[in-house]
Amino acid sequence: MVYGGKPSTGCHLCRKRKIKCDEKHPGCRNCATYGQPCPGYRSDGIFRNETNKVQQLVKKTSSSRPSGKRSSSHELSARSGHQQSPLSLYRISDSTWEEKAICYFFDQYTICDTTGGVGHLGFVPSLYAACRDQNAINPASSSLRLAVDATALMALSNRVKVPGILMQARNRFGLALQRLQDALDQPVEAVKDETFATLVILSLFEDISGDRLGLTSSHTAGFEALTKLRGESQLGHARGLDMFKFAYVHMQVEFLLLRGKSTLDADWVVEWLNSADPLQGLMILASKTAQLLAEPWSASASLESIGVTQLATWIESCRALDAELVEWSQGLPDIWLPLETRSYTGEDVLTYREMIIAIIWAHFRAIRILVYLTMVDLFRVLSSIVNSPGIHREASQYERDGLRVSLDLISDTCRSVPFCFGEIDLLGNPIPPSAEGTTRVRAFWVYSMLWPLWHLVSCGLAPPEQTQMIRGMMARTGSELGIKLAIMLARYDGQGAMPSIPEMYSFEESVGLPVM
Repeated sequence: MVYGGKPSTGCHLCRKRKIKCDEKHPGCRNCATYGQPCPGYRSDGIFRNETNKVQQLVKKTSSSRPSGKRSSSHELSARSGHQQSPLSLYRISDSTWEEKAICYFFDQYTICDTTGGVGHLGFVPSLYAACRDQNAINPASSSLRLAVDATALMALSNRVKVPGILMQARNRFGLALQRLQDALDQPVEAVKDETFATLVILSLFEDISGDRLGLTSSHTAGFEALTKLRGESQLGHARGLDMFKFAYVHMQVEFLLLRGKSTLDADWVVEWLNSADPLQGLMILASKTAQLLAEPWSASASLESIGVTQLATWIESCRALDAELVEWSQGLPDIWLPLETRSYTGEDVLTYREMIIAIIWAHFRAIRILVYLTMVDLFRVLSSIVNSPGIHREASQYERDGLRVSLDLISDTCRSVPFCFGEIDLLGNPIPPSAEGTTRVRAFWVYSMLWPLWHLVSCGLAPPEQTQMIRGMMARTGSELGIKLAIMLARYDGQGAMPSIPEMYSFEESVGLPVM
């Protein structure tokens, strides 16, 4: 027996399926996802039967040596790497594309709790495994199983060209919608976590596949309806709170960036969320922002007829809200603060201790810019209807200050992009690409950055070089990670119809992905 080199040390089941194993103890995450007991790991050394090769090598070496000279046992041992504890080679077989898709999706889009207990849909793998292994036939469970299968296959179909995967994804998406409708028609099924999770997963499907009709999501109304139906009880346990966070951010992003109006009771949100938690505190401020800005936005066509008193009231409310946003940023614990460093390219950049912190800061900056832009509009209207030098000076001064602060916020987000998109680490050092040649960043992190970045390039304040950099980064990483929404937003300026995206098969060969 001879030493066969350092092999993969993943668990036996992951190696059988040919998927990446996190090698955690006592069991890996993939096995937990599949609801199977982890079969354990092999030792670092692996041996295979090379007796015949060694014998041939010895004969060849002996025949080439002068007579009377023999290889020492030490020389043979050094040459063969011989060990005393032989293990047979563990033979692995391939896994199905469906299994690969599920593991890829869970690895890229579900995040366990990180800094401050912030994660993203970390409960979905176990919930999916329970629905699958119990062979549940109720509408809520079956709709979740089909939704996860559809979204996983769609995510993989954007990465590799495998015949039939896209069709399977579309087929299961249609079945998931049917089962979701069945669940919504039954009051008991409608309030289940599986039903809400199905809607969450289907919203991801919409963005991964590029199926949005314009900027509006087809699932926002569903999120509002289910959030109201589930009520306060959904915030009483970790799974419900996790889903609520995802849905609420989804809704608020759309309301704020598209200037819509939420029908949720903002006071209810403020009452039940924990303002001491950084993420929940920002969610509260986002809710206040949407509620406050909805009034002037709805009257934007006739602001001149609103009246001086109402305009002044809105301006003061915006100032107070901006002060709350500043207070939020100044009250964060040290671990949440951006780190100023210099990257390996010599550029001044911002890095963060966790990726989720960088994303939350990006949303914070987008909200502040929205508030500033609204105040500038209100000041302009006020100065146009009030012939007062004092009002004119104040409006001009605030417009200058607002532009300066907004440009600083845009600059900070742009300085964060190399870290957020996996180009540099915490210290500004380069992160080498993966074995496939792609960036080492999870798809969910890129997905979460899309709307704040799109707001920066569509608000009209970012300089051309920053706009070009952001659009290029969104398009490139969107292609690498198979997120069609990223490419669509990179090409969209907010006017007219969203651009269509061709099938994303042009890059899988260049990055070394398997093609069938």
